[in-house]
Amino acid sequence: MPPMLRANRVLLVLLLFVATVSLTGRMVRTDQVLAQSTGAVDPALLQGLRYRMIGPHRGGRVTAVAGVPSERGTFYMGGSGGGVWKSIDYGEVWENLSDGYFASASIGAIAVSESQPQVVYVGTGSACLRGNIQAGMGMYKSTDAGATWQLSGLEDGGQIARVQIHPRDPNLVYVAVQGHAFGPNPARGVFRSKDGGKTWDRVLFINDRTGASDLAMDARDPRVLYATVWTGEVKPWGLPATSPDGGVYKTTDGGDSWTKLAGGLPQGTVGRIGVTVSPVDSNKVWALVGDVPEGGVFRSDDAGRTFTRINTDRGLTGRSSYYAHIFADPKDSNVLYAANMDFYKSIDGGVTFKPMPTPHGDDHALWIDPNNPGIMILGNDGGATVSVTGGRSWSSQLNQPTGEMYRVTVDQQVPYRVYGSQQDQYDALSLPSRSASFGERLQLQHWYAVGGYEGAAVAVDPRDPGIVYASGPGGRLTRYDHSVPRIRTINVTAGGRRDGYRFAGTPPMVVSPLDGSIYNASNVVHRSRDGGQTFTVISPDLTGDEQSQQAIRGGGNAGDGPGGSWPTITAFDESGKEGGVLWAGTDDGLVQISRDSGANWKNVTPKDMPRFGLVNTIEPSPHDPGRAFLSVTAYRTDDYRPYIYRTDDYGQTWALLTDGNGIPAHHFIRVMREDPERKGLLYAGGEFGLYVSFDDGRRWQSLQLNMPVTPVTDLVVSQGDLVLSTNGRSFWILDDVTPLRELAAARITTAHLFTPRDTYRVQTSAEEADDPYVFGECCVANARDLYAGARIERHQLGEDPPDGAIVYASFPQVPTEPV
Repeated sequence: MPPMLRANRVLLVLLLFVATVSLTGRMVRTDQVLAQSTGAVDPALLQGLRYRMIGPHRGGRVTAVAGVPSERGTFYMGGSGGGVWKSIDYGEVWENLSDGYFASASIGAIAVSESQPQVVYVGTGSACLRGNIQAGMGMYKSTDAGATWQLSGLEDGGQIARVQIHPRDPNLVYVAVQGHAFGPNPARGVFRSKDGGKTWDRVLFINDRTGASDLAMDARDPRVLYATVWTGEVKPWGLPATSPDGGVYKTTDGGDSWTKLAGGLPQGTVGRIGVTVSPVDSNKVWALVGDVPEGGVFRSDDAGRTFTRINTDRGLTGRSSYYAHIFADPKDSNVLYAANMDFYKSIDGGVTFKPMPTPHGDDHALWIDPNNPGIMILGNDGGATVSVTGGRSWSSQLNQPTGEMYRVTVDQQVPYRVYGSQQDQYDALSLPSRSASFGERLQLQHWYAVGGYEGAAVAVDPRDPGIVYASGPGGRLTRYDHSVPRIRTINVTAGGRRDGYRFAGTPPMVVSPLDGSIYNASNVVHRSRDGGQTFTVISPDLTGDEQSQQAIRGGGNAGDGPGGSWPTITAFDESGKEGGVLWAGTDDGLVQISRDSGANWKNVTPKDMPRFGLVNTIEPSPHDPGRAFLSVTAYRTDDYRPYIYRTDDYGQTWALLTDGNGIPAHHFIRVMREDPERKGLLYAGGEFGLYVSFDDGRRWQSLQLNMPVTPVTDLVVSQGDLVLSTNGRSFWILDDVTPLRELAAARITTAHLFTPRDTYRVQTSAEEADDPYVFGECCVANARDLYAGARIERHQLGEDPPDGAIVYASFPQVPTEPV
C-alpha cells in the first residue's frame, strides 16, 4: 500500500487508578478519587502522560569534569543545570547518570578515586557565580562508577567548588564549599570526611560569608593541601561582594590546622583565587588572583612560603567570580593551563600564556590524564570536549542535550516550530516540534538560526510565521524573514536619546496579536507600529530607579541574562482579551498596568511582594481581561520561596497562590501559564520541578512525570501541547494536555475515554523507510536499521511524538484482559 494511503497507527495510553489486590484477588479501589473541591487529582491518573526532548543537542555550560586514568576513554562531566553525564568513548556519546538520583542538576565538582575508580564523588552547585546560578543540594557518592548514587551530606553547602580524594584512601575526602551564592550561611569553607562521606568535619572556616573556592592537593604528600577562600555574594544588581577575608591557606597535617599564606600575595580586598601545585615538583605552587589591581599569576618556588607575581595579563584574571581557574601539568613543572574566556597554556612556568583554540569559549574546568597529559577534557559554556592531542584537536560538543535556554515561544504552523536562545550561543534558534516528511527524526540539520543574540527573547509575527523578531542587549533587535532568508538589525533607541535606558539581559519583547505592534522594554516601554522601522517610548521609567545601587551594579552578572543592567523591566505582556491593556514587571519588585495603550500607567504592585523580587513572567489570562498572574523570584536575596500571584480586577487586589499548598518552600517558580481552553487550569515551572493546579491555584501538585530535574525557564501552551525551555536540558514537549483539561472539569470515577484532540496526519521518512515503494527493496533493510541498536540514537537526536492519534483512557480497576 502506498505510504500516504496507509491507516494511522493508534497509541492507547492507559491511566490507571491506584489499586491493591484483596484476599480474593479482585482488583479494587483503596481510595476514592479526590474531590475536585480540594484541587487534587490522583497522581495515578497522570501516569500515561510523558515529556519528550526535541533538542537542541548543543552543549550547555559545564563547570566540572573528570577522567579515569585506568579506563581509557572514560570521562565524566557536570553541567551547571544539566546534571552528571558519562562517556566511555572519548566524548563521542554522553549518557546521563544523575536523573532520578540528584535533587539538583547544578554540578560544581566531580572527583574519581585513583585507588578505586568505581568510587565517584560529586558536589552539586556550580561555584562559577552569576545572576542565574542554580543552588546545589549537597554531595553525592557512587560506588559503582555512576550507575547508582547516594546523597552524602552537606545539603546546605549551596555551591561546591572542588573535591579532592586521597590517592590511596577513597574514604578520605576534602571538599571546598563556597556556600550560598546570594546570602550568608554557615556551611562554608573546607570540609573533610574520613568515612567516605557519611560524616563531615568543617576543618577550615572563616565566616558565614566567606567560602572556599578552590582546593589543591600535593600529589607527593596528600597531607599537604592549599585552599583559597573568597567572599562571593551576588546581589540583585549583580555585584559579587569581596572582602579582606579572602586569601590562600595551607595545611601540612591533612586539614587539622591551616596557615594563611602572605609572603608576596595581595593583602586586603581580593577577588576569587585559583590555586594549583605541581605534581612533579611540590615546591612549585601557583595562585591566580583576580579582579583587583594587584592581581595576576603568582608563583611560589618554596611550597608557599613566598610568592612572586610573574604575570599580569587581564585575560587570565578578568571576571574572576566566573573563572579564576589554573591547572598544573602532571608531567612537566613548567607547563600550566588557565581557563577564562579563552583557554591558555604556558610552557615557561606561568611567565607567559598563549591562547589555545577550542570549540567554545568561557572555560571553567579541566582534567588532565596523569599518565598521558595529551589526553584531557575541558568544560566550558559550550559543553564538554575531549582532546587526545594535547589540545590541538577536540571532540564535538554537538552531541550534548544540555542547552541552557532563556525563553521559549512557538508559531502556529502545523507542525509548529519552537524558538528560543541558548546561553553563550550568539543566535536564536528555530527547531521543529516534530519531524515532517522531509526529515529523518529530529536532528541538527532541522534547526536554523533566526537572528537575535545571547539571552534573546523571541517573538513570531502572528500574521506571518516566517517573520521572527528577537531582542538583544542595549536595545538591539533583529528581524528575520524566512522567505529570503534575511536578518535585519534594528536599534530600538535610534533617533532618540541613547543614554539613560537600562535593558535586562533578556529584554522582554512582544508582537501584538491584536494589531501587530512590536513592544520592547528597558526601564521604559518602547513600541513600534511600523514593523520596527521606528520606536516610540510609551511609558515613564517603571522601575524604582534606585541610584545608589546602579552606581555599583555588576554588569554581566545582573539579572538572569548576559550583560544586563539594573533595575529594568523584566516582564511585559499585552492582554489578548481587551485592547490597550499592558502589563510590566521589574527586577526591583514593581508591577505596573496601563489600560489606555501606554498613555497612563498605574503601580499595582502586590502589597506582600518580596523586596527586590524579580517579576520574571506576567501571564494575562486568556479568559478574562482583568485577570493576570505574576511569577516572581526572590532567590537573589537568598529567598527560594515560590511566589505566584493572581488578580481578577486589573491589579487592584492580588492573591498569593503559593502558600504551602503543594509547591515546596524552596522551589521557586519562574513561570506560570493558564490553559487557554480551561480557565483555572494552571501550569508552573521552576528551579526544581513542574507543577499543575486544577483549581485556580488553591492546590498544586507535581507534573514532573518523566521530566528530569532541571531548572524550567519558560512555558507555553499551544495546539494542545505544553512546551517548555530549561536551563540545562534544552527544549521539552508534553504532547496533548486534553486529559488534564477534562480532569480539571469533572471528577473521573468510572471507566473513561478521554476525548481525543484533533490530529493532523504527518508522514515521516522514518515510516517510509519500511516501505519498498519509497526506498526500493534493496535499501529497506539498511534504512530500517539505520538507528537500530546505535547508542548515538538517544543522545544526538530529538524525540518525535507518537504516530497517529493519541488516545487516553482510565479504568477504575486494572484490566484483566489486554486492551
